[in-house]
Amino acid sequence: MRPLPALSSALLALMLASLTVGAAQVDLRGIFRDPQALLVLLESRVPRTLAVALTGAALSVAGVLIQALVRNRFVGPDTSGTAEGAALGLLAVTILWPESPLWLRMVAASLAAMTTTALFLAVIRRLPVREVMLVPIAGLVLSGVLGSVVTFIGWQTDLMQYVGTWLFSGEFSGIIAGRYELLWIAAGAAGLAWFSADRFAILGLGDQVATGLGLSTAAVMRLGLAVVSVVTAMVVTTVGMIPFVGLVVPNLVARIMGDNLRASLPVVALAGAVLVLACDLVGRLVIRPYELPAGLILGIIGAALFLWLLHRRPAHG
Repeated sequence: MRPLPALSSALLALMLASLTVGAAQVDLRGIFRDPQALLVLLESRVPRTLAVALTGAALSVAGVLIQALVRNRFVGPDTSGTAEGAALGLLAVTILWPESPLWLRMVAASLAAMTTTALFLAVIRRLPVREVMLVPIAGLVLSGVLGSVVTFIGWQTDLMQYVGTWLFSGEFSGIIAGRYELLWIAAGAAGLAWFSADRFAILGLGDQVATGLGLSTAAVMRLGLAVVSVVTAMVVTTVGMIPFVGLVVPNLVARIMGDNLRASLPVVALAGAVLVLACDLVGRLVIRPYELPAGLILGIIGAALFLWLLHRRPAHG
């Protein structure tokens, strides 16, 4: 079976399961005869299910883009300082203007994420070209430094609860109607990547080759930075950062479909949505009626998948 229909069927089945799993019993067959169940469905289950799917899809596409920008398979939005930059922007706005509107927080988080991602790109351009593993190491170091700065400021200003929510939670239990709509912006930004998929594929060949083919590398780089930053900022603002999605999903899809971004981006988005939704369901079932954060489940599964990717040879040899 081809990946796209299989993933679409899996996503539909998981979304239907997500609508029925929770502390409150919801029977979809008689939903219109039970006002209380209908309220739970519309106010909690549907927004949560959409939020999980949008988060997984957007982060996976962002992972593809940042890997194309740095030309390295071992980086993602959560290992390049992007998430920490978004948290730093949110923290600055929270301290300087506690009553700031949501759009201002969104803009501040996006600009800060773009700045730190650009800093990461500037750092890796000074590294030896042949030292491939130095790129993810540099990203981890930058993420650690920025995360320490965010933690220190949050500790000094008594905002550690916010910092923990933005960087370490990765859970969807608080999602209700009216508290997830920013993720549609992230999905829209990720959707823009499909229209420029061929340009990102050419950029992945290197600056000299891309310039020789008539591509404006600076413009494509700015577009990629904007998409990655907006996606990460919206996810951090809404549900907190989800680990490993933008790292392992693009690699798994690339092993099956190669580097044709035009064809693989929809598959990447669906695979990310399926993975995060499956982990969210596991977190809701393992100690039911209580929950484990989806980020915790993804941390375990993502680490195992990443180790498998490191040791498994590609099918093409």
